[in-house]
Amino acid sequence: MNKSVAKKRRTTKGTRGNFWELRLYIAGQTPNSIVAIANLKKICEDQLKGKYRIEVIDLLKKPQLAKGDQIVAIPTLVRRLPPPVKKIVGNLSKTERALVGLDIQRGR
Repeated sequence: MNKSVAKKRRTTKGTRGNFWELRLYIAGQTPNSIVAIANLKKICEDQLKGKYRIEVIDLLKKPQLAKGDQIVAIPTLVRRLPPPVKKIVGNLSKTERALVGLDIQRGR
């Protein structure tokens, strides 16, 4: 039992800072939502290469989920991991701003 607990802690600690958990809140398949999804996937593939998980939440299907992350505008991207939680509103078309907002890249 102690070995599995130690192993779990070690794995979590080792991957926590290197893994990105992202939630993108959208409302249906609007042009803005489609662009946001495409832009997020491109940013993640270019910058995070396999160290991320994207969860797309359609608020037309599950509106109750907006409350948990206090979503007031869409599309909104929420970075849940690594801490701290960060939010970006918009379709992520301004890549430089998105990278800075997510702390993937420092501002110039």
